Amino acid sequence: MEKKMVNLKINGIPVTVPEGTTVLEAARDAGINIPSLCYLKDINEIGACRICVVEVKGARSLMASCVYPVAEGMEVFTNTEKVRHSRRLTLELILSNHRMDCLTCARSGACELQDLARDLGIDAVRYANDQLPPQIEASAPHLVRDNSKCVLCRRCTAVCRKTQEVGVIGPNDRGFMTHIGCAFDRDLAEVDCVSCGQCIVACPTGALQEKDDTAKVWAALSDPTKHVVVGPAPSVRVTLGECFGLSVGTNVEGKMITALRRLGFDKVFDVDNAADFTIMEEGTEFLHRLQADDNMPMITSCSPGWIRYCEQHYPDMVPHLSSCKSPQQMFGSLVKTYYAEKAGIDPKDIFVVSVMPCTAKKYEVQREEQRLPNGCLPVDVSITTRELGRMISYAGILFDHLPEGEADEMLGLASGAATIFGASGGVMEAALRTVAEIATGGEMKPLEFHEVRGMEGIKEAQYDLCGKTVRVCVASGLTNAKKVLDGVKDGSLQYDFIEFMACPGGCINGGGQPIQHADVRNWVDLKGLRAAALYKQDQGQTYRKSHENPVVQQVYKEYLGEPGSHKAHEILHTTYVPTKRYRTDS
Repeated sequence: MEKKMVNLKINGIPVTVPEGTTVLEAARDAGINIPSLCYLKDINEIGACRICVVEVKGARSLMASCVYPVAEGMEVFTNTEKVRHSRRLTLELILSNHRMDCLTCARSGACELQDLARDLGIDAVRYANDQLPPQIEASAPHLVRDNSKCVLCRRCTAVCRKTQEVGVIGPNDRGFMTHIGCAFDRDLAEVDCVSCGQCIVACPTGALQEKDDTAKVWAALSDPTKHVVVGPAPSVRVTLGECFGLSVGTNVEGKMITALRRLGFDKVFDVDNAADFTIMEEGTEFLHRLQADDNMPMITSCSPGWIRYCEQHYPDMVPHLSSCKSPQQMFGSLVKTYYAEKAGIDPKDIFVVSVMPCTAKKYEVQREEQRLPNGCLPVDVSITTRELGRMISYAGILFDHLPEGEADEMLGLASGAATIFGASGGVMEAALRTVAEIATGGEMKPLEFHEVRGMEGIKEAQYDLCGKTVRVCVASGLTNAKKVLDGVKDGSLQYDFIEFMACPGGCINGGGQPIQHADVRNWVDLKGLRAAALYKQDQGQTYRKSHENPVVQQVYKEYLGEPGSHKAHEILHTTYVPTKRYRTDS
């Protein structure tokens, strides 16, 4: 049913929009930007910050445009002196309770508060609190919170509760004492945070940032006794360019590899290669489980945020998880076993760095369950896309000027199936490409499984494999994961294979990806553009199925035996720990 259209005027410009549209959205359609701070489309629409106020003819007071619906014949004014004065005063009051060490803040240059101060002409802060001390909470392995920079926009709490369902943070106390934290002011490490980092990319200021591990990487690069190996995740190649002002969705794989070499890494491999091994192991595991009807549906294990959520909130579903390590952990495991043996290097002298879109990877590298038979943890340090961007800048490398480079082939050659791991549905599609051919013994055409692609929160499909209907589901964002799991448990949903990603849209929208202004997050298809770049690369790959990768074939032949072998299980598989923990919102 078509929505009724509403006619109004904004700054004298006639505008026609569907009924239910907010003034802020209508103004955007008319080419008018109304500044905002707390607003995140479909996530945090609460009208709390009062930066987006406008004048509406006939109204007694200024209205928050992000929550005020249009009406027939309405006349709106977005830039009157009254509006400008109100916005400036509101921003000054917000700044009065904000520690302004902007030059040394991790978000300097990418801070929405800075942008607002510039755009609204704030050249002095009349009510500045120059004595405001830092208020640091850094108990978790992935995140640092400084409430002295918090503006109480509540974007972090909204994404934690609405998008991720976890809800471990919220406003504590009242009035001037209001601050964001966990219930009873517990440390973040004490509650069931899943380390996804979605709160970081939602935050408009430097109040939240990933725990910076670049000093550890620099130290390793400077240590002559260490052989330092690096591997970027599939999605990093289509997001790193944003750190240097390139358009969203620009694939910078070649420049990224050259930059990594110039930073001094001894070997530059590719976690895409490990993603191909993930498919070989996971696909084999799925076929065995399907045949034996054992712990079905099988659920993917690539996303450590999802794994932690499952362990804490659905411990009874842990047996359904694939026992495969994530691609990050498989990468480190192969480097410290196969590569170490081939290169004749003691694995204890190899320092493995992963570049990830995900802050939960910082938690994952510490998990004792991942330890190898030789006593090593697979990955020593996991840094985010943002951290790599900062390292490149610190080193004085002019990213735009770099020539294209190629990864070292031993663990650097990957298929297109591995490339699409970075988008929601990519793991499922990659698995289906291989599983379908193994199960049927024939070549699959076409290769694309479009039903599991796209940015919808939950996607379903079914395929025929050897006369058996296989029902699959793909969900991203933990709120959607909860919906699917609840349906599986009560019997209303029936699947054979499920892909879960903790972050909405998958790794392309991970908590470690480049910070984007709310104007981009609200009005640009950020996830779609990044995902499209991965699918485009897949189309141009020489190998598009994991089992066709000659490096994968060689490693199995020379070292692992066959997918699912005892040696493969020792190196590439892991266990999980059901942990029923208290909820902070109950």
